[in-house]
Amino acid sequence: MSDVYANELTSMNTLKAILVDLGIPGELLHPDTLLHQDLRLDSTEIVEVSLGLKRRLGISMKLEGRQDLTLVQVCDQVEAALLASRSKQV
Repeated sequence: MSDVYANELTSMNTLKAILVDLGIPGELLHPDTLLHQDLRLDSTEIVEVSLGLKRRLGISMKLEGRQDLTLVQVCDQVEAALLASRSKQV
């Protein structure tokens, strides 16, 4: 398994765990699930997702905004933030 694939899997699993902790049923969580339209997350819950990512992965992300993101799009942002934080450490 490549490192990129392993990181994508880790970020998706982490994101799903955070959403389940917020009370979202796991069966609703698919890569193309939209945070607002499909999961009906409000702004407070979106902030909770951002805080969960910071606590679990050590990255700061702003997910608040007008654009409705899919889980895979959030994971893409997580991967970019992880890469950026690693490059700063080197």
